[in-house]
Amino acid sequence: MRTDAVIKQEGFVALSKMLDLVEAERFITLIKRDNSDYTEWRKTLWENESIASLSSKAMESWEQNNPK
Repeated sequence: MRTDAVIKQEGFVALSKMLDLVEAERFITLIKRDNSDYTEWRKTLWENESIASLSSKAMESWEQNNPK
């Protein structure tokens, strides 16, 4: 199991791949400020997306971020 420090570091790297530094820090601030339950929030996060659509978006993102 990875340590909390490693998870934090890798999480920030993941955010930085999609957002610039200011946006990544803003995202963290928004999440910390929000008192909502992440577990409940994620249940409806993809409710209007099909598995095929999510898979397609994930593959496209992977290809863009991992060129051959």
